[in-house]
Amino acid sequence: MHVQDSHWSSASVVAPGTALSASSGHGRPGGPRTTPLRVDAQRNLEHVLRAAREVFGELGYGAPMEDVARRARVGVGTVYRRFPSKDVLVRRIAEEETARLTDQARTALGQEDEPWSALSRFLRTSVASGAGRLLPPQVLRVGVADEQDHARVPQQRTQPVGAELRLVPERGPAAGEDDAGAAQLLDVVGRLVERAREAGALRPDVSVSDVLLVIATAAPSLPDPAQQAAASARLLDILLEGLRSRPA
Repeated sequence: MHVQDSHWSSASVVAPGTALSASSGHGRPGGPRTTPLRVDAQRNLEHVLRAAREVFGELGYGAPMEDVARRARVGVGTVYRRFPSKDVLVRRIAEEETARLTDQARTALGQEDEPWSALSRFLRTSVASGAGRLLPPQVLRVGVADEQDHARVPQQRTQPVGAELRLVPERGPAAGEDDAGAAQLLDVVGRLVERAREAGALRPDVSVSDVLLVIATAAPSLPDPAQQAAASARLLDILLEGLRSRPA
């Protein structure tokens, strides 16, 4: 995963089902249209989003829009009509993947009574979905922060006394929505981590950021789907063994 390749400028996220008009050049945005997309335009949008997930998942968020257009089998102008800049498309994909991971964490939290089963279920589901290759940068930039920062995550026992692991906020006008989604993910994963730690199933030095790094690490991008699934499952088994608490 190469999330560091993206500039992540302050572009706004395009809402699902909303078309953007473009003027001359590559997609300098006009005003958003609220009319429903035509059937062919909706189909093109779905192709672009699917292609973007695949391309960014394989090459990182630094992949050019031309690669997305080729994978979607549309012209690059079609991509820019839907998304006036690459950052808008990147934010859309990252936002959707963050929401997907949050839903997976909530499902594991609500359907698994045993803490370790809940945490391992979340990790297996998330790795299998490939979402780890599309985690937004602000989710991976968690760290100890001071009292002025926001988006708190449950306290980590391995941090200094009184310190909390918090989201390092994005900068710029569009950062609020991105940080809000990331903070929700960190909060739910934090509950999974805390439950497993309190049950004695998780190593006491494992933090929320460690769990998210497991998701990112255990989702390699390989050309053969069967080989990729097998490699992910094998790697995750090894990483899960490393997370588990062992009797003294």
